[in-house]
Amino acid sequence: MKQLDIFKALSNKTRLDILSWLKDPEASFPEQIHAGFEVGVCVGEIQKKAGLTQSTVSEYLSILQRAGLVESTRVGQWTYYKRNEAAFEELSKMIQSDI
Repeated sequence: MKQLDIFKALSNKTRLDILSWLKDPEASFPEQIHAGFEVGVCVGEIQKKAGLTQSTVSEYLSILQRAGLVESTRVGQWTYYKRNEAAFEELSKMIQSDI
């Protein structure tokens, strides 16, 4: 886990919002009907909720993925994202012990 990448990823309100939404996807994205949440949330649904362009949301998701905070799964033409809960556990331990 690269500390600087993680803290840079967390330094943007919309990226923090995305992580918060992905923490409880069923409540945050009730309109997602074409797939279960076990694979994650479709980029299009995240983009609609964020109210930003798809390219901006894709860049934000790439930053979160490079930091290890989200994971993606491709299903046909769709890409789904979900939180990497193991990374959040590791981050919590790192904050408690190192910072």
